[in-house]
Amino acid sequence: MRLSALYRFPLKSAIGESLPRVQLDNIGMLGDRRWMLVDANNGRFFTQRAMAHMSQLSALWNAQGGLTLSAEGFQPLDVPVPGPDADMRGAFIWSDSMVVPDAGDEAADWLSRFLGKACRLVHVPVDRARDIPGSLGPQEKVGFPDGFPLLLIGQASLDDLSARVGRPLEMLRFRTNLVVEGSEPYAEDSWKRIRIGDVEFRVVKGCTRCIMTTIDPKTGQRSSDREPLTTLKTYREKEGEVYFGQNLINEGAGELAVGMDVEVLE
Repeated sequence: MRLSALYRFPLKSAIGESLPRVQLDNIGMLGDRRWMLVDANNGRFFTQRAMAHMSQLSALWNAQGGLTLSAEGFQPLDVPVPGPDADMRGAFIWSDSMVVPDAGDEAADWLSRFLGKACRLVHVPVDRARDIPGSLGPQEKVGFPDGFPLLLIGQASLDDLSARVGRPLEMLRFRTNLVVEGSEPYAEDSWKRIRIGDVEFRVVKGCTRCIMTTIDPKTGQRSSDREPLTTLKTYREKEGEVYFGQNLINEGAGELAVGMDVEVLE
């Protein structure tokens, strides 16, 4: 088995980017979901679940950790990482509350015009990351992903789902970080520990899927037949939740590159 693709999502719920290699730090993939949009009035996080057009927002990570924002009809905007004197803002993601740096008025104005709703852009430094659900110790932290630092899907699993749905599905629809080639469909469901390169990962739980999987990442349109969620419910539902892919926690820093061998340790 080998690592066949790497994806990073610098801004939560915005466009993802394909990478040939990437660094891992103590809270996951460097630059992945370190930025988030929140309601300017109450700090609640925004995603494609309610705002499907976020799928058309490009927010590319740069080497300084900042973002370059772009979208059709908008002039690109470079947003630097908030400095030590940046205003702090309360942000709420699911049941977690955080206090994190605000990226400033220029970014907020640009993004509010794009969204059509007043928002603020916030950033999470490593030292302000939140606890992973059910974590085993204070060293296990995560930035702005829904719950866990990394998501893995086997290419064979997506191929099987596409065949069941009757049309090819894009991997980006599922917002995974790591794609593994050479395994059987859904083999990742049984993995507990894996190694890629010099980094070991704990496979902690299946990823529950929601309405976001029905949004075409190219157009931002929801599928009228609610696929692939409709098909997933026929064979991947358990106790009222639909699962596709596996959440991972990396045990230490390191580098991943497309083509690396994937070894199942347990």
